[in-house]
Amino acid sequence: MAKEFRTLKTSVNLPYELAYGPIWTRFFDGLLNKKILGTKCPKCDRILVPARSFCPRCFVDTPEWVEISHEGALTAWCLTNYRYYGQPVEPPSISALIRLDGANVDFLHLIGGFDLGDFELVRRKVKNGMRVKAVWNEERKAQIFDIKYFEPV
Repeated sequence: MAKEFRTLKTSVNLPYELAYGPIWTRFFDGLLNKKILGTKCPKCDRILVPARSFCPRCFVDTPEWVEISHEGALTAWCLTNYRYYGQPVEPPSISALIRLDGANVDFLHLIGGFDLGDFELVRRKVKNGMRVKAVWNEERKAQIFDIKYFEPV
């Protein structure tokens, strides 16, 4: 005998405050000053961006800070052309993984600076491996969107 299941459609609002702690505070203060900072693992020499308090590969503290280039290469991307709850920017938008020059891990941010509404243009223009550079917001607030987006070089 098949069971009958019912669903309830509702919304949940979960306001919260996030304490950055000393590592993220320093990382975001760097963005406030147009600097992208990473931490370097003393064991494997990887540079981690955003900065982390420890290396997730070696499980050792990462006390050394390094300033990273504002440019890098696109390693993966996804175009979003619909609206969803909690979306940080209006669609269309491109979320991307970027390997900043000097870093050893990918950095998640947005790609922009051209018409994202024309999908064929996006397909022709956005390619894995392409070079991108940070575009900074004029008004910075020590948060991730101090970098407005990365644009093709």
